Amino acid sequence: MATTTFTTQPPTISSTRLSLRRVPVSKTVTMMIGKGGAKYKGTKMRAKKLTDMIEAKVIEAKQVCEGDKRSDECKVAWDQVEEVSQAMADLRQKLAKCQDPLEFFCSENPNFDECVVDY
Repeated sequence: MATTTFTTQPPTISSTRLSLRRVPVSKTVTMMIGKGGAKYKGTKMRAKKLTDMIEAKVIEAKQVCEGDKRSDECKVAWDQVEEVSQAMADLRQKLAKCQDPLEFFCSENPNFDECVVDY
């Protein structure tokens, strides 16, 4: 059995500020759906709804936190952003495994509008 040895260099810290590129949530949803992970119309509608909710909650949290970033209301607002983001991450993870969350429901109820197979 062959073994592979990896050598890693410690990260270098410079005085320049790191520039992290943020991908808009709506673009993430388009990429996720475009890869064929979402099979049913209802799953695509859920992804779109979660995207809209995340964007709205972020705006709301920024507004709530304008006055006092340490207030309880501010903490609650960002917790809500985190919860909706986690729901989106869970959906993305299921789709990455090619497991549409509506698969079981739609196999039992193919006539529902959410179960239309969307290509």
